[in-house]
Amino acid sequence: MTVLANILSLTIVFAVPLLLVALGGMYSEHSGVINIALEGIMVIGALCASFALKGFDSAGWGSTHPQIAMLISILIAGVAGMVFSILLAFAAINLRADQTIGGTALNIFAPAFAVVVTWAVQGQGLTTIQIPTWIRITQANFGLEAGNGFLDSLIFKYFYLTTPVAIVLFIIAWILMYKTSFGLRLRACGEHPQAADSVGINVYRMRYAGVLISGFLGGVGGIAYTIAVGSGFSASVGGYGFLALAVMIFGNWKPIQILGSAAFFALFKVIAAYNSSLPFLPKFEGLKDKSSLYQMLPYIVTMIVLVFTSKKSQAPKAEGIPYDKGTR
Repeated sequence: MTVLANILSLTIVFAVPLLLVALGGMYSEHSGVINIALEGIMVIGALCASFALKGFDSAGWGSTHPQIAMLISILIAGVAGMVFSILLAFAAINLRADQTIGGTALNIFAPAFAVVVTWAVQGQGLTTIQIPTWIRITQANFGLEAGNGFLDSLIFKYFYLTTPVAIVLFIIAWILMYKTSFGLRLRACGEHPQAADSVGINVYRMRYAGVLISGFLGGVGGIAYTIAVGSGFSASVGGYGFLALAVMIFGNWKPIQILGSAAFFALFKVIAAYNSSLPFLPKFEGLKDKSSLYQMLPYIVTMIVLVFTSKKSQAPKAEGIPYDKGTR
């Protein structure tokens, strides 16, 4: 039962960054801009938030006010991702550059930038930024005694502030996208920007809004992934930005379906991590490094799922197409 509780708890933790980043991609693509740069945005968000947490820890303030420090770090990650996403927005919207190439360039730039900044702050060769242990929410935060039962392991063993934040942002995303005029205008800009412009909607402004919201969620997803991994930030997010794009496509650009997709892919990520503890998995006795084979599992599942579902996906019709105000 303990193993089951750990698997379920870890699934939630690893689903959080996928959910946040996929929702970010949804905002951007509904506005008409393909955000391939989610991987790079995650790196920048995780970089800034990790340094913020380290600073709070060094000052001694973080251990006395852990969740306030964590919340501030999450906001820093979001703002950093938003600022970085402006580069994509400017290239895609103002310069009408190829969005895929622009996003790829930012993905290449972000890890290199993170390494340079980390070495400049910590010293040559010191790439990993350690995350303090006080960020976890425990029973003591609620005045409860620590326990080892099923519910204790399920709820508190891997419980971080990023989880309730992700739930709130998910609810906001659903309401904003389907219950507000902003969401209607955003989706109109991704489906038929000329028609949206003809009724007075500023397509450029809406696309900027979509990309900036995407950057904020991508940045928060970056620190959420770093916390989930638990080994500190090392200028990489393990391809989670690209996996989030697959989650978004599998979720058909809709918040509730994206939530289910994030949980589905996170489960395979956790199964890969727990492969030695699960008796029902093949042991591959003749294989020297079977763990590497299981580490491939989430990405293999991603490719298989996309093969069978991509034809049924209903992407915004105008995504990736630069908007020209003079075109009708």
